[in-house]
Amino acid sequence: MTAPRPAGPPAQEPPRELPRDLSRLAGLHGVATSYRPSPDRTVTACEDAVVAALAALGVDAATPEATRAALAAREAELRERLLPPTVVCWGGGTPEALAALPAGTRLRIRTEQGETRAAADLLPPGVHRLTATAPDGRTQHAHLVVAPDRLPTPAARSWGFLVQLYSLLSTRSWGMGDLGDLAELAGWAGRALGAGFVQVNPLHAAVPGTPTDPSPYRPSSRRFPDPVHLRIEDVPEFAHIEDRDRLRSLLERAARQRADVLDKGRLIDRDAVWELKREALELLREVPLGPGRRAAYCDFLAAQGQALKDHATWCALAEVHGPDWHTWPTGLRDPRSPETARARAELMDRVDFHSHLAWLTDSQLTAAQRTAREAGMPVGIVHDLAVGVHPGGADAWAQQDHFAAAMSIGAPPDAFNARGQDWGLPPWRPDRLAASGYAPYRDLLRGLFRYTGALRIDHVMGLFRLWWIPHGKPPTEGTYVRYDAEAMLAVLVLEASRAGAVVIGEDLGTVEPGVREALDRRGVLGTSVLWFERDWEGDGRPLPPERWRADCLATATTHDLPPTAARLTGEHVDLRHRLGLLTRPLEHERAEAAADTGEWLEVLAGLGLLRDTGGGHCAAEEEAEIQAVHRFLLRTPARMVGVWLPDTVGDRRPQNLPGTWDQYPNWRLPIADADARPVTLEDLAASPRLHALVDVLREGRRAERDRGGGPQEGAGAP
Repeated sequence: MTAPRPAGPPAQEPPRELPRDLSRLAGLHGVATSYRPSPDRTVTACEDAVVAALAALGVDAATPEATRAALAAREAELRERLLPPTVVCWGGGTPEALAALPAGTRLRIRTEQGETRAAADLLPPGVHRLTATAPDGRTQHAHLVVAPDRLPTPAARSWGFLVQLYSLLSTRSWGMGDLGDLAELAGWAGRALGAGFVQVNPLHAAVPGTPTDPSPYRPSSRRFPDPVHLRIEDVPEFAHIEDRDRLRSLLERAARQRADVLDKGRLIDRDAVWELKREALELLREVPLGPGRRAAYCDFLAAQGQALKDHATWCALAEVHGPDWHTWPTGLRDPRSPETARARAELMDRVDFHSHLAWLTDSQLTAAQRTAREAGMPVGIVHDLAVGVHPGGADAWAQQDHFAAAMSIGAPPDAFNARGQDWGLPPWRPDRLAASGYAPYRDLLRGLFRYTGALRIDHVMGLFRLWWIPHGKPPTEGTYVRYDAEAMLAVLVLEASRAGAVVIGEDLGTVEPGVREALDRRGVLGTSVLWFERDWEGDGRPLPPERWRADCLATATTHDLPPTAARLTGEHVDLRHRLGLLTRPLEHERAEAAADTGEWLEVLAGLGLLRDTGGGHCAAEEEAEIQAVHRFLLRTPARMVGVWLPDTVGDRRPQNLPGTWDQYPNWRLPIADADARPVTLEDLAASPRLHALVDVLREGRRAERDRGGGPQEGAGAP
């Protein structure tokens, strides 16, 4: 997730009960009037937040009179309507909404494939157009999502690396990891190590600026990837650049940028890398495309349609007017205005440039997935879908009718953060999504699944509800707004099944009852992190491996958590102390962390997973403990086991430290060894420590095959 914004002063205690009419109105629009931060505690939502959320949905509840009028209108609308805007049909069954229609209602269905049907049975998967006409003459149109009952689960277990791509530099990188490095990692890990996947951070397009926000979880667009990840030398036109002197200068500057990070220990400078790559891409564009390449580019433009035109137009306008569309001349704030159409025509060369970059990036992403599969990976590249987009970016501009105005999403106060969190991301409006048949959501997923073996969905609970915070208010003064989870899941399952892809939900933290069960029912894997897996319903002890859920990605850590070496040594506590982030005395935090780690080490030793290294905490003992952690993960039934790539060389620095902004170099650190010396992809491939850990993974897989264990049910891997 993104780093939270400063929360502001705590709010006053909200009223114990909201007005009855307001509560009824809110319930009819999916706006919560209370929430439960823990099973034994219910908190009433702030009345102002409920009124503001309704206003963002186009409902006036500013006064008691307006509330009564809006309530009467909503109740009349629900009485009169035949169908909701979007109807879900799972696996060919009869949707409840259709079963509830008045007797004698006539149905007409226009399928995605262009056929006309008179009944909803035996429809092909897709999003179809449904028309219902009741005996009294009422007629209503709706979208009908027909999806398989569930996604197929991987037929065999696999392990893979988790990595933040920017942090993975090779001797060919231009100062940060790129798509050539990703393909190289996947090809090596699949062929030489037997890995089944590589999971990366979101590669969405960032908001340009100086400095650019380095967080991959606050993008300009989730629909299109960022060309900063391009491997310039892998673009076919690179070999035909005529200005060799300028090209030589660029390559020399790129080598210096790479050396600054790898040899001089400087932070990854995304802006400096992009400055070099943009110059190189301008050079590349001077090389005419051959007939085959030109045809492929035209096909890409046609396939991406209006979405790409909007994205490239925003990029071109941002070069002229700045990266926040709210500050642009009034006419340009509307993507469909005559002023925007004129500006697009005037800037057509720049619009084409950014469309070309989207094509090149899509091509290299597709090539990376192809390389992974050709290397024997059953899954391949696991991409990450951020929970939202920057309010000033391309998606928020192009799709502004689908976003709630004057709102951002975050998290309510809980046991870990008494002030809550504001992520600064605008939420989608559930009503507009439903009315469109979830068109922007479908387009987003379809775009990502073009080059994805599996998709990780950040904060997957957002498919069910999101915490909306009115602008200018602290996170404590927000409320939950509910989405049609059945429709969101149906679209997800439909698009993933079409692509033959696995879906992994990041379901860490507070999860409302029923969410994990609903995800599991549809074949969406969960996420289980070792340190959090305890018997919370019983004695609180570490959960035995056989009691872990099978349908999950099991890991020792994530990008938001300390690397395993830091947790084992307690260095993560010292880091938070140095940055002034601790809320309790240092010795108390150290003792609690040591007790937690000690309890896990005791479990590992008791299971015979921790090999004796002769005592005394040394590098060999730390390495043995990390190996034991992964032996434990292999003892669980988890279908996928993820290995944090920095753990393979003893890196102690987290890639992101939640709760910090400029106090810590979030999202700017290269992978490093235990002494904080940067490690290249080539160093990783030759690392005895990495290979020793991989031997543990192979040993565990061999032992599992010998026992005939591991999850085998389900359809074939994608």
